[in-house]
Amino acid sequence: MSPRLLTVLLAPMALAACNQAANAPVAPARPTQPIVGASAEHPVVVELFQSQGCSSCPPANANVNALADRPDVLALSFAVTYWDQLGWQDTFGSPRWTARQWEYARAAGRGQVATPQVIVNGGPTIVGSNPAQLDALLAKQGPARGGPDISEDAGRIRLAAATASAPAAVWLVRYDPRSQDVPIQAGENGGRTLPHRDIVRELVRLGDWNGSAIDYSLPAAGGAGLNSAVLVQQGEGGPIIAARKLGA
Repeated sequence: MSPRLLTVLLAPMALAACNQAANAPVAPARPTQPIVGASAEHPVVVELFQSQGCSSCPPANANVNALADRPDVLALSFAVTYWDQLGWQDTFGSPRWTARQWEYARAAGRGQVATPQVIVNGGPTIVGSNPAQLDALLAKQGPARGGPDISEDAGRIRLAAATASAPAAVWLVRYDPRSQDVPIQAGENGGRTLPHRDIVRELVRLGDWNGSAIDYSLPAAGGAGLNSAVLVQQGEGGPIIAARKLGA
């Protein structure tokens, strides 16, 4: 199936899910509680799949933006592309991020994708528009578990030896931590200016971890001002079993 045909088939399903929360208010700032066991070296991984062309994404986007400065949370925003056909091409969108959302859907037995969607540690999934629900899920899940300790030194990372139930992919993710306000000129959000944080710009597979200690040299970033993190993930769309923010 071609990407174009896939987009056409997905749009009605995504539209229905998106419009359910079209009038949801933008979340205000809220107090946060530390997550037990979580830190920059062992963060909770929050992946938001969203689009500038989806009218219900701004509240979820605001909730995940509010997590961006927390050391115990790795908040990543993936801009998908299947809303682009409705009049506005997402300025950060990539077919790769759409494909990643589909990997999660297939792994969970879901026959469709929709926005907004928040996935925590590669597993539990919520819409993300309800801040209390999001906070409760983060507290319940805690940091990614079951994988190796990750250390960094002089442009290299090292994954420690540990018991592995299955081989896991080692991903280097680079994201833009700046707050970026984007004027939307068409589509469902036309006329609005939407703030963005932690937009994913690169996702590089460094290799695989099978339980033995292994280290990797980090490639140069493709752009300036990007933050980096490492994810260890079992299978396509599987659980994230270890993570670390680099340079934190």
